[in-house]
Amino acid sequence: MPQSLAKVVLHITFSTKHRKPFLRSPELRGALEAYVVGTLRNLKCPSIITRSVEDHIHILCNLSRTITIAKLLEEVKSSSSEWVKKQEQGPADFYWQNGYGAFSVSESNVEQVKQYIANQDEHHRKISFQDEFRLLLERHGIEYDERYVWD
Repeated sequence: MPQSLAKVVLHITFSTKHRKPFLRSPELRGALEAYVVGTLRNLKCPSIITRSVEDHIHILCNLSRTITIAKLLEEVKSSSSEWVKKQEQGPADFYWQNGYGAFSVSESNVEQVKQYIANQDEHHRKISFQDEFRLLLERHGIEYDERYVWD
């Protein structure tokens, strides 16, 4: 076959450093989400939905066949961190956590994950990011050591 074809949908999530609520401002979050969507577009990994809350972000996107997950996250996290620091409402000491979670999503579950991400504000009235992340790791069968998950 001379042509390379792929469709890989990822649910990605990562928090602010030490889960600090740097993203309290709805205006800053909205602008950050738009910035991340543009970054994903430029990396040929279009966003299906991107939502943030005070201390973390969720991204549902298509992964380009020409970029690794690690490179995608390096680009998104470093560029958006710089962008936040330059905003009037953005804290100068803003950083994302070092790690991330990236989970494959089957085509049949894209709509369900999209709705889950769309309802983050409501969802996080009941559950912390740490508990949510643990549940995602467990649902996806990812073994982890609690000592190395958080920073």
